[in-house]
Amino acid sequence: MAGGTKRLPRAVREQQMLDAAVEVFSDNGFHDASMDSIAAKASISKPMLYLYYGSKEELFASCIHREGLRFVEAISPAGDPDLPPREQLRAALTGFLGFVDQHRSSWMVLYRQAIGQQAFASQVGNSRDRLIELTEKLLESSTKDPEPGTDFSIMAVALVGAGEAVADRVAGGEIDVDAAVELLDKLAWRGLAGGKKK
Repeated sequence: MAGGTKRLPRAVREQQMLDAAVEVFSDNGFHDASMDSIAAKASISKPMLYLYYGSKEELFASCIHREGLRFVEAISPAGDPDLPPREQLRAALTGFLGFVDQHRSSWMVLYRQAIGQQAFASQVGNSRDRLIELTEKLLESSTKDPEPGTDFSIMAVALVGAGEAVADRVAGGEIDVDAAVELLDKLAWRGLAGGKKK
């Protein structure tokens, strides 16, 4: 075809397909998204889409896998051992909420759609569990003289849950990342200080 597109490397084509799929899944949900609309969004034929991804389920799973890796990468600066624990937690919050802000469609697919699909919930759960474990470790290591019986695991679950609720507001444009980070940072440390005698 005169003036047609050059043959793209497989890896590049796959990323284009996943980009299109994330947008369509985000806009329509898993059940209402069609392979036709994803192929059209990616500017490819439906047979080519099926050649790369044999079913809508396989394509959705690939989206979750890629976005989950991006999510983990976004919070990885929090694992810097040279940062004090409190700054590590703030880096995790900044990475998490920054990811949501920059990849709103990814957030919708990962946390609001995949979590409701039993077949995919465990994939999302792995990313969430890593965030909870990191948060628990940072809360525990940065708290001096914690109250006896302080359950850092439950506190981490609560903070991540609050973070997800705030992330929805970030994704909706209701609060910016800096304000959201500040809010959750204060929530974490006020919660820890709340039970202590002054």
